[in-house]
Amino acid sequence: MRRKTVCDPNGKIVYWVSEAMDAERDTLFFLHGLTADHTMFEEQVVCFGRDYNVIVWDAPAHGQSRPYNTFTFGNATSGMKRIIDECGLSQVILIGQSMGGYLSQSFALGYPEQVKALVSIGSTPYGEYYSKSDIWWLNQIGWIAKLLPEKLLKQTMVKHHAMTKNGRENMAAMVAQYEKTELCWLMRTGYKGFLEDNRTFDICCPVLLLVGEKDRTGKVKSYNKEWAKRTGYELIWIPGAAHNAHVDNPAAVNNSIRHFLESLK
Repeated sequence: MRRKTVCDPNGKIVYWVSEAMDAERDTLFFLHGLTADHTMFEEQVVCFGRDYNVIVWDAPAHGQSRPYNTFTFGNATSGMKRIIDECGLSQVILIGQSMGGYLSQSFALGYPEQVKALVSIGSTPYGEYYSKSDIWWLNQIGWIAKLLPEKLLKQTMVKHHAMTKNGRENMAAMVAQYEKTELCWLMRTGYKGFLEDNRTFDICCPVLLLVGEKDRTGKVKSYNKEWAKRTGYELIWIPGAAHNAHVDNPAAVNNSIRHFLESLK
């Protein structure tokens, strides 16, 4: 993978692309979750890099895309657009985990013609799915995180997001690069960005929903059940996996994604 950067007035955005981009192949753009980075998709890069063009990034204010002054969904999707244009692509297939699923939907809202398909891993839908209580709790996450000592906060995040040894080691390595104040800021800003950007719209492309059977993050499981019920999107439960299902059980996630991609042909 080749490391590249794009810049905007808030800072730089770092991303990685396949060594040789083939215009005849579909391109998969993997988008990580809040407080994570591109390393959570290592198994997917290996699996799909043989047959597809691959892009991974560190979202603005995450990983190597720091410092970054103002994280908003608008800035993030503008960065995605800039990367796609820099690569000379007309369309991509977005594969987003958690917050990456929000950004995928936000991009599909703003640039529907550039999204061939969308895969959501442990994310939740845009639209009128959220009660007043749900919205209130999302607004509290930043200050609730502040109540925990840094070591306990990171340990809790690791145990909450992953079940397997590999999954927990990956999550621990990702959160280790952030100090507590930065983690709390990201959580507050990320959920605020989602609530501000959220609206009802029709995703005009095929969609696949993947959720870990052991995902205990908020109401992710119930939201996805309702999402699938309202839309008819295929929902696949990933065995032995928590929120970072593609790290806990990469084989099951990769097989599900591959079958979905083959169905597009």
